[in-house]
Order: sequence, then structure tokens, then C-alpha cells
Amino acid sequence: MACRTTGPRATGRGGRPPYLVWLVPVLWTLTLGRWGLSRQDSVWRDEAATWQVAGRSPGEIWHLLGNVDAVHGLYYLLMHVLFEVFGASTTTLRLPSVLAMAGAAACVALIGRRLAGFWAGLGGAMALGLLPAVQFQLQEGRAYALVAGGAGLSTLLLVSLLAPRAPAGRPAGPARRAWPRWTAYGAVVLVCALLNWFSLLILPAHAVTLWWARAGRRDIGRWLLASAAAVTGALPLIVFSGTQSGQVSWIPPLTWHMLIGPAALVAIGAFGAWADRWNGPRRCPGRPRPVRPRPARLTAAAVGLPLLAVPFLGLTAASLIRPVFLDRYVLFSMLGLALLIGAGLGAAVRTLAPRSAKASAVLVPAVVGVSVLAMLPVELADRSPASRVDDVLAVAGEVSRLKRDGDAVLFVPAARRDTALVSPEAFAGLADVALARGPVESGTLKGEESGPADIRAALRERQRVLLVTDAAGTAKPRGAQADRAKAAVLAADFAVVEDRQIRGRRVTVYERR
Repeated sequence: MACRTTGPRATGRGGRPPYLVWLVPVLWTLTLGRWGLSRQDSVWRDEAATWQVAGRSPGEIWHLLGNVDAVHGLYYLLMHVLFEVFGASTTTLRLPSVLAMAGAAACVALIGRRLAGFWAGLGGAMALGLLPAVQFQLQEGRAYALVAGGAGLSTLLLVSLLAPRAPAGRPAGPARRAWPRWTAYGAVVLVCALLNWFSLLILPAHAVTLWWARAGRRDIGRWLLASAAAVTGALPLIVFSGTQSGQVSWIPPLTWHMLIGPAALVAIGAFGAWADRWNGPRRCPGRPRPVRPRPARLTAAAVGLPLLAVPFLGLTAASLIRPVFLDRYVLFSMLGLALLIGAGLGAAVRTLAPRSAKASAVLVPAVVGVSVLAMLPVELADRSPASRVDDVLAVAGEVSRLKRDGDAVLFVPAARRDTALVSPEAFAGLADVALARGPVESGTLKGEESGPADIRAALRERQRVLLVTDAAGTAKPRGAQADRAKAAVLAADFAVVEDRQIRGRRVTVYERR
């Protein structure tokens, strides 16, 4: 039998429509995202910030960004538009993340197919939606999934520029045709940086890919120009958000325990990179080694391993200067892990194909099915309210049941006022006696409270007070002076008549002694 040299693309042939490699993962990710999207009608504190800010006017959002959360400004404006068009709901809040991650899955599929074959692309994209970090952020009303989608698109653009396709027997198009894609690459990186400037860690990851693939000087020069333009565009935001660094003061210092998970992921990715070497063309006995043009040196390992490891290393280095290590800041690195998992699956299919064509055809679907069953506890847990630290909607419902007209309400700490901002109807008729200036008026997330003396005087005029705070056992920030004044007056002049804890928050009803 004649020996046939097969490359990465050959493994994706066999009569399959080319769109299946990305369409199936997109539908798969959308299904996972839509499953339990409302999380039993729960919203936690981070999402509550998105919800309440998205309900403000553009001018009010701009006022807020001058004081706090400038790093999330573009995302807040986007969510404001969506809330205006589709209305405020958990679906509007979370569906952008689902759609963005579906787009990221499509990018992983196309990159994997181009570099390692059909099954590598399909398997990696299907694996992306099952990764625990992705499962969590897939249904989160924050910008991290959107950044992951943009990172997938920028990586796909880079791969298309370093390994261009052309019809058989014809060279790739003129070099000038690459400029629109390099421009798009820089624009996508910039938009991601404006959503969360830690996404710029994708640039050193792409730099390693360029080095690994031995890119030519022309490609390196154009990449440097596009990257410099993106960094320059994001620099004002980076500098200004540095003045609001107190927002991340709650992040704990880096410890070696925090690095166990990322180190394990990088180890898994390294194994996938090792397996990726089997995705290259094979040399038939007695035939000369096939000549591989330089762009063919770009492999799934050269793209996936830097994308997985470099952002974690960069975030670790930054955390040695100032504690900022939160894995969600580099959620986009999971695209690298998915790509490497896909490369490993592609290599397994390639190895199995000569022995059993049927077994090789069902390998990836079988692995995905087993993984779904194995990850089922994680999938169910992430779709329950208990997966988040608290639920602002649940505690608002409890307040609505316990309140009486004319009651006072206190929030300890003041940030727990978010439940009233997201569900104002539940707090109708209650007097927020500690509030001096509202969040919108003050351009803040929690408003400005009166001094301790004014709070004491206001409480002495009340017969009944509802206190909204964290549930017992929940970590609390340091108490402000105003919070200590609230606690002192309640302890001295009031008695507890009801105490309810629900989903990470607590409502205590006090009556004057």
C-alpha cells in the first residue's frame, strides 16, 4: 500500500462540512451557558455593581468612573446600552458572557483545526466550556468572558497572519493584504485592554509564540507596531486606574498555595504541548523528509503553551509588587489550555486511526461525554446560588417581608447597600438614616454616609431598625468608624426581635428596648 504523508489539515478531512469544527462548539457552549442562567434568580455582589451602574445614565456613569471603577468603564457603558434596549434582568446581565465565550470556543476550534487538524480543533473547543474557571465565568455579569472572547479573536488573527492559507499551488496574497488584519489585531487587543487592562498580558504570550515559530522580521515589526498602538491607547486608563488602586486592597498577598492550581494547569498544558509533536507530517520510509516552509513551524504548542503560562507568570510577577493575583484576571489563558487539550486529543486520534478508523472517529465524542459526567458536580454547583459568596436579591426579598413602613434601615458595611440599589422596591418605605449623599449623587457605588454623631442622633428617633449585613462566618472588611457607631447604638438602645440569614447575607430586626 502506498505511503501517504498526512499533515494537520489532512486529519480534518473525510467529507465533513468545514463549518462543523466551529459550529458544534458554539452550540455546545451556548447550551452550557443557557443552562441555569438565572441561578435561581440570584445576583451576587460583583454582579450587583454591574446591575446598579448599568441603570445609570452615561453622564452618571462618567461621574462614577472619576471616583471608582474606571477599569470597568467600557463594560459598564456596554451594559447600560443592553439594559436600555432589553431591560434589566439576569438574562441581559449574563448573556453577553455566554455569547463571548461561545465566540472564544469558535476561535479555539479554528486555531486548532488550522494547526493540528479537525479533531484537535473540535476537541479543544468542546473542552473549553467544561473547564471549571470557564464554567464559573460563563454565567457571570462581569467583563472577564468578554475579554476571553477578544483574546481568542486576537490569537486567531495572529495565527492567520503567521500561517496564511492559500489555494494549492498558489502563494499567499500580497503582503499589503495583511495590514487590515494587523490593524484588526491591534484594535481587538486595545478593546480587551479597555475592558480589563490585565488582558495586555496576552502580548508577551504572543511574543513567545513569534519567537517559537521563528517569525520573520516583517511579521515581528508589524506585530510590534500593532502592539505598541494598543498599549498606547490603553495607557491613559492604566495610569488613571492606578489612582484608584484602593479598590483591590482587599486582595490577599501572594502565597505558594495560590500557585498550586495554575502550576497544575501549566503541567497539563505542557503534556498537551508534548503530544502536539505527533500532529506534524509523517515521513514515509525511503522517501526524503518533506520540506516544511517556515510558517508551518507554527504549532498548537507554540500558540497554546505561551497563552496558558505567560499570563499566569506575568500576574504572579505583578503580585510580588502589589497583591493582584486573581485567576479571573487572566481567564483568557484557559484558551491556551483548551488548545493544548485539543492537540493531545488530535494526537490520540492520529495514533489510533491506522488501527481502527471507527474507534478514532468516536474518541473525541467519548472523551467529551465522560468529561461532562465527571464534571457534573462542578456544573451543578456553579449554577446554584451557593456558588457565590452572597445573593443581593434573596436578602432584598427578606427585607420586603420583615419591614414596616417608617422603619429605619442600616447597612454594615456600607457596601451592602447594593441590595437596595438593585431592588429599590423592596426597600420602599424604609428610611436609610445613615445615608448623607446617594451613590448616583456622590458618584460612588455605595454612597456617602453621615458622621457617627449624626447616625446616633438619627437612630435615637427610631423605634424599629433593620440591619443588613454579612452572614455569620463571612469575611468582613475592617469596620469603618460609622459602622462602629451603628453597632454601639444598636447594642445599647435596641433588642433583637428577628434574625434571618439567607445566601451569605443577614437581616436583623431591632426594636427599641
